[in-house]
Amino acid sequence: MDRAEKREFVTELNGAFKASGSIVVARYAGLTVAQMNDLRTKMRAQGGTVKVAKNRLAQIALQGTDAEKIDGLFQGQTLIAYSADPIAAPKVANDFAKGNDKLVILGGAMGTTALDAEGVKALAALPSLDELRGKLLGMIQTPATRIAAVVAAPAAQLARVFSAYAKKDEAA
Repeated sequence: MDRAEKREFVTELNGAFKASGSIVVARYAGLTVAQMNDLRTKMRAQGGTVKVAKNRLAQIALQGTDAEKIDGLFQGQTLIAYSADPIAAPKVANDFAKGNDKLVILGGAMGTTALDAEGVKALAALPSLDELRGKLLGMIQTPATRIAAVVAAPAAQLARVFSAYAKKDEAA
């Protein structure tokens, strides 16, 4: 990688850090290529990205971003996972780490808040943005459904009474 490629990579990574909702830094020593590809595929499916970068280049890319505080995490073989959804990258990384002990979460950042490994795990336990939207929509729709049921109940009872009188007249 020559200087121009490094400069372009750092610029691209800096833009990604600025646009991301959360960043996860993990140690990946011992992962096979197939396992890394599996992690990348799972992350991409949730709208995130996994990158392996030289630690020095990642530290340079962090400068000027909200996540500047986490530059101390970049020691050894590290990978970076990030996503626009603040929950997606921690959730996928944490789920993958549960099934594979070679991926060790070191920490991360969400906005200006630096997170340790436990903070990333706590963030991963939260529901995703789509799940929260679904729950909110369900909460909004529930009162409307109940109102419709209450309003329709007297009409249904009245219809049953008319039906009963009609059956009584037919029987007579």
